[in-house]
Amino acid sequence: MIENKKILILGMARSGYAVAKLLSQGHNTIIITDGKDQDEDKIKELHDLGIEFIKTSEPENILDATFDLLIKNPAVMPYHPCLLKAQSLNIPIVNEMEVAYHYINKPAKIIGITGSNGKTTTTTIIYEILKKAHLPVILGGNIGIPLSQIVRDIKENDILLLEISDHQLIDLHDFKTDISIITNICPTHLDYHGSYENYKNVKKKIFNHHTSKDCAIINAANYDSLSLTKDIPSTKYYFNDEKNYILDDWIYVDNTPVINTKDILIKGMHNYENILASLILAQILNIDFSIVSQVLKEFKGVEHRIEFVRTLNGITYYNDSKSTNPTATITALKSFNGNIHLILGGMDRNQDFNDLAPYLSQVKCIYAIGEVRKRIMAFAQKASKQAYEFPTLKEAMAKIKEEATSGDIVLLSPASASWDQYQKFEDRGNEFKDIVNNL
Repeated sequence: MIENKKILILGMARSGYAVAKLLSQGHNTIIITDGKDQDEDKIKELHDLGIEFIKTSEPENILDATFDLLIKNPAVMPYHPCLLKAQSLNIPIVNEMEVAYHYINKPAKIIGITGSNGKTTTTTIIYEILKKAHLPVILGGNIGIPLSQIVRDIKENDILLLEISDHQLIDLHDFKTDISIITNICPTHLDYHGSYENYKNVKKKIFNHHTSKDCAIINAANYDSLSLTKDIPSTKYYFNDEKNYILDDWIYVDNTPVINTKDILIKGMHNYENILASLILAQILNIDFSIVSQVLKEFKGVEHRIEFVRTLNGITYYNDSKSTNPTATITALKSFNGNIHLILGGMDRNQDFNDLAPYLSQVKCIYAIGEVRKRIMAFAQKASKQAYEFPTLKEAMAKIKEEATSGDIVLLSPASASWDQYQKFEDRGNEFKDIVNNL
């Protein structure tokens, strides 16, 4: 519990709004800042709770030695001037999830899921499995539900299922899970962390404070996940190893075939790996695999993750806006057979598009958009691929309408963050779907 403190919240969004409301109950003096205009109803609600909202692009001018705590939105860069000033003043920096963790006052099992790719799908599959098994599960975290928003709802012996991003992990200190899953690790968000080594070390925090009583589920086929976790004290469970694997249309657990991939609605090896991790968790929690099978026969996937939009005039459209790094886009490209019109681009975060080169055999044309489009055009030329560049997605879609023919696939899989033009990747995906559905 945090009481009688002076607190600066850096960044509104969902998490800043939720943690401000949570902390308002502790006689705290709270100022929340953001560089963008916010919903007037939310500002009024916060004002009525005694919380001051200040729109500013220079929150460091507000921060001084009288503050006891700074709560950072996960999207704020680690080298933001306000954070550097807080460090110089020895003001603790935490995030919303760390704060909310200290408000859990009843015994609950915490499951945390992270990874460079696949964490949202894995989290969603597990959530559906736990619900189908009639277990008391509460979903939250990076999946769009701040822990501060749901922490008061946690009852004794509930299962708290949290998707946790690297942007959240970086500012976690006391937070601890009972079971942690790491789907995979690959170079991404390097502009945020400064180096791949820093990024990996942040991901390792999903196992913070673990003992042998806690469980770690690790992708044995991912070298960086394996090497990163070699010294953690958790009891380790592996998928993609000699006991738990995918072979000849079957998913095996303990060398026993348990689910045929033909009976699963979602497709792609990456999804089968996410399912395999979910099966290991089900095994730990003593959930019958028949329940998992029932879920997978109905589960249609997660919005913005290789999401089927529609087929029009023989052209099929897929929204994969969640692919914010090249590794995720590679996964999408490997999921299709046919001529692909690939939309790449967004925020320039020094991502290496050259990683895509071996997977372009089915790509008919590349459409480069956003801040990073010039680098994509240079990559396309080097890869001998036809390409066009446009500032916006809307302009790219107008060109695709001219170029695509029956039997083609149009794939939005940008390999880039959306923040150059959108507040979040969902907004980019929704714009794509709106355009497609109005063709």
